[in-house]
Amino acid sequence: MLFHCRAGCFRASLTALCLFGRVKFSFQLKSDERRRPLPHKIVIGRDATETDAHVLLKLLGFLMFHRERLQIEPSLHNDSIPFTPDLVELDYELRPVLWVECGECSVAKLDKLAVKVPEAEIWVLKKSVGEADALLRAMAKAALRRDRYSVVALDSAVFAEVCATMHSRNEVFWVGADFAAGLMQFDFNGLWYELEFAVTRF
Repeated sequence: MLFHCRAGCFRASLTALCLFGRVKFSFQLKSDERRRPLPHKIVIGRDATETDAHVLLKLLGFLMFHRERLQIEPSLHNDSIPFTPDLVELDYELRPVLWVECGECSVAKLDKLAVKVPEAEIWVLKKSVGEADALLRAMAKAALRRDRYSVVALDSAVFAEVCATMHSRNEVFWVGADFAAGLMQFDFNGLWYELEFAVTRF
């Protein structure tokens, strides 16, 4: 279990439903965004190599980027793309048009993605400004292709507060994410959050 996470995250891991070694977190979703209707429920798994923070990043990414064909960790069944995305949107010919990495992601993987998914927007979601800045510096040092990536840095303090309230079963009322203002607003398990974020185009 997660001894390095905050107490709330640790309790969530203990109480989450575990099937075949994979912890499952369920999220009941509600929203007034009629142009982007959310599913009523999603389930996100966490294996032994992942953290609860990674689960929360995938949830927030799903809410921020939601569109009808967005999927969480699907098998692409494409030998030319040897990766499993955290979030992906496929077009009607099953080509990725949106690819979102949440949390840890190597520069080498990002470099390959620019070639493997040439028609996709590539986003990386980080739980803190420090982590985002470190990734951007590494990308610059490795001379990755420019104008291919967008990196999102979340307010780490608010993110940790949300993580501390996450359980095996959760309820979310999503108000929305304003990319121009850098602010997402939502109710999570009965508590109101305004989570600031910054986007850097690389």
